[in-house]
Amino acid sequence: MTETEKLSVNPAKKASLSPKAIIHQTFGDKACYKVEEVQDSTQNECPGLAVQQKGPCLYQCTLQLPEMVVVSDPCRKKKDAEQSAAEKAIEKLGIHQKEYNPTVQEARDDLVGRLTFLFADEFLSSPHPLSAHFRAALRREGEFSGCIPLSVIAVCDAKIGNICKFINPLAEVNLLEVMTQIQKAAEKVPDLIRTYEFEQLALQRRNPYPNEIKPSSVDHELDLEFQLVKRIPIEVVRIPVSLDKAVESLTLNISATGYYLDDIAPELGMTEASDILISRTIGRASSEMRIYYTAPKQQHPREILVSQLVEASRSETFLNVRATYMTGQEISGTAILASVGYRWKSTDLFHEDVSLRSYYRILVNMIPSGAYRISREAVIAARLPLAFTTKNNWRGSFPRDILCTFCRFHHLSEPLFSIKSNSLNSSPGANVSRKKLKVNESSKEEKSGEDLAAASEDPAGHNGAFHCEVKIYTKSRHLILKCSPKESFRKQTDATQSTALKVLSWLNVFFEKPDLSREKLNLYAEKLDILLTPDLFKNFVLCHPVHKLESRRLVNFDSSDISKESEPSIDIGGQNAGITPSIGSLACISYTASLVIEEGCKKEHLESCEQFEFEIGNEAVLPHIEAAVIQMGVGQSAHFQMDLLPSDYILAAAGDSASALSLLSSKSCKLEFNLTLLRVTEPLEERMEQALFSPPLSKQRVEFAVQYIKESSATSLVDFGCGSGSLLDSLLLYPTSLEKIVGVDISQRSLARAAKSLHSKLNRLVDTKDPSCKIKVAVLFDGSITKFDSRLYGFGIATCLEVIEHMEEEDASLFGDVVLGSFCPKILIVSTPNYEYNVILQKSTPQSQEEDPDDKNPPQGCKFRNHDHRFEWTRAQFNEWASGLATKHNYALEFSGVGGAADVEPGFASQIAIFRRRDSSPTSMVLVHNYAPIWEWSRKDLPIKEEAA
Repeated sequence: MTETEKLSVNPAKKASLSPKAIIHQTFGDKACYKVEEVQDSTQNECPGLAVQQKGPCLYQCTLQLPEMVVVSDPCRKKKDAEQSAAEKAIEKLGIHQKEYNPTVQEARDDLVGRLTFLFADEFLSSPHPLSAHFRAALRREGEFSGCIPLSVIAVCDAKIGNICKFINPLAEVNLLEVMTQIQKAAEKVPDLIRTYEFEQLALQRRNPYPNEIKPSSVDHELDLEFQLVKRIPIEVVRIPVSLDKAVESLTLNISATGYYLDDIAPELGMTEASDILISRTIGRASSEMRIYYTAPKQQHPREILVSQLVEASRSETFLNVRATYMTGQEISGTAILASVGYRWKSTDLFHEDVSLRSYYRILVNMIPSGAYRISREAVIAARLPLAFTTKNNWRGSFPRDILCTFCRFHHLSEPLFSIKSNSLNSSPGANVSRKKLKVNESSKEEKSGEDLAAASEDPAGHNGAFHCEVKIYTKSRHLILKCSPKESFRKQTDATQSTALKVLSWLNVFFEKPDLSREKLNLYAEKLDILLTPDLFKNFVLCHPVHKLESRRLVNFDSSDISKESEPSIDIGGQNAGITPSIGSLACISYTASLVIEEGCKKEHLESCEQFEFEIGNEAVLPHIEAAVIQMGVGQSAHFQMDLLPSDYILAAAGDSASALSLLSSKSCKLEFNLTLLRVTEPLEERMEQALFSPPLSKQRVEFAVQYIKESSATSLVDFGCGSGSLLDSLLLYPTSLEKIVGVDISQRSLARAAKSLHSKLNRLVDTKDPSCKIKVAVLFDGSITKFDSRLYGFGIATCLEVIEHMEEEDASLFGDVVLGSFCPKILIVSTPNYEYNVILQKSTPQSQEEDPDDKNPPQGCKFRNHDHRFEWTRAQFNEWASGLATKHNYALEFSGVGGAADVEPGFASQIAIFRRRDSSPTSMVLVHNYAPIWEWSRKDLPIKEEAA
């Protein structure tokens, strides 16, 4: 069996009904759910934790049943609380779900039973969309009174479709097959249902309904004139079968009292509703937007060559490529896209306009980049970002949600995500002082498939705990794509979102670059760790002709080579506030995009946004917008014109399609942008470091400290400014001699997070009897590291990683005196950013040699790495500070660092000082307790050794 064949095997059985669905089947409307918000606190999650930390909002559901009341567990989502309550009710009632998996004969019998129910008296008054069709059909005139089109029964009753799939799997995608099965089943109950030959695709109840349940006709008889004049105008879109013809908007006048399908039929060249076929819904599950078309005289395969379609006869029997692509069903002849129909528990006809803009937004939403643009309400300005950087920097729908939307629009199964966890298997003995620097240059032009693959590789070299794999299947459970990235991530969310974005990046290239060869597509997929199957290309056989057609219909635009666009002339003006964006920062702009014709001075507004935020360097906007913004300062405005985007994007944004179409027909038509830079949010330090170093600088600092901890053979450690416990957490992954670990910080929220993580991991290590873990005591203190606490006197080793720059400089000097003069650890490791390295991190112009290195106000071109840094020292300043402390308190001193190299300018990215106590007999100690214990953990069965002097 080949690898592709192995991957195509059905991985699981058909999904079962949800608990709520089972309760609904059993109790119907008698089941009542009431969801309430409940309070939550992590106070008691860790014994000994003295800090109250408010947790996320939780919900609890009360399920009222005729026989009992059930209360759910607290859940993060309302729908999860409802499912929890239903699950508990099922368990108490002893209800066992039976999976629906009938034989072909059983399915045929069930179909007969379902039709018998639909044509029974009681169904006419039920709150079902199909029953509304039955009631409306009774108002039809003459022989058509009560006549229900087969297509209506097929698409409006989900149970019918589900049963038919077990009779013939083709019913999944072929409406005619469902209609055939309905016709055959109806013929088995001739006393109840009247059937017709296929010249009339309809069913009719044999005997009239009782008068007491029939819809009242008295009002209509008294007001016949009202019936004749009461029409509802709705806007719809006509989709011609010929690719040579453009889609067009038209207005239908739907009768308010008749059967609306009788009004659609004439627009399709039909005499009455029974000749109309109806597609599945498009977009949201609750939507009533569908394609209406006519039954073909003969079927054509979906894979028919587009070149043959273009030259083919314009007969109404040929495949409608655009409508077929949008619905995933074979649609022939001219089609109408409309949003009209009946909804659950409603007796009124629902309707809303479908404009050309709506049509193009559906088309755009079927491309990953288009789905992202629409989620941001920035169809013209936005683009799918190059990488998932941080959750805080991402704007718009997340990659996983976009991928799910893509699969839904293309009628694929929900993407299957698999998360695996692994330990951080980094060698602590590796040389961490000299790491290879990896800088990603941002290109102003759109990258080719190969360039995108290289750029989308994990820039930070994450060596984290989570690895994600995603698989995409067809509805018939055939695998079409699998992505198994080699990278792992520290957060499960990052692993999931980054993997989803890899898949979206490949799909985006496939959809937007129709001329890219199969070999290049496969090469790009390999670089993204994506495995493709032949079924993928079969499934998307219609995507290229449709998108290529719509993009080139009005403008001579080659979507496969955006890089050929000419560089626009950018006019920048206004007062510069002195703040400019850098790589990784968030820029917030206001902008307006318009279509313009230069010679005629005509302009058509497309879209605008008062506040649009995006990350610099992540290609989340049009390259021309980013090129303008990086030249601007806050408060400045820019104006430029550029070549047109594909027309489907333009028409998806345009409010007035007719005006936009008129301008697009001109060869001199351009896109015009006017934008203002409102503010710039500096990038987080960790984000900049992860973008440039592999492994991330934060991990390199931890590995550096761990190496010294192992070599020191210390049994006790205190981490000053421990934050959320990243160093203490990492220590549990390595074998050390440590028996006591302590963290000190002034942030109670950070300490609470550290306590929760350490508590669970230490307990797990004890439960598994891991011999590498010798830790017997762990404590977290709330307090300022500039104050002395005698309980931490004389520890074997102390660390203070990337902390002092968050203080005022005088407090940093005070900390040095307190820790070396009062705490007196054997070894102290202090790290802080090297200010001189910022020119590389920020890709800015370095200081000139004439500038004073002691100047505390850095030049505009070189900023601090984080907004809450109070200072950042050069190598000379750090050397002066550390040398003075070492001499004053009798400590030996050495310098090192991580990121970059000592002998290559501008040195290490993070500079490190290691202090070693010379005197084995430290100064005397005064008993004082300035810290409040927040959390304590101990292994009471083992004695604790005191640190040797």
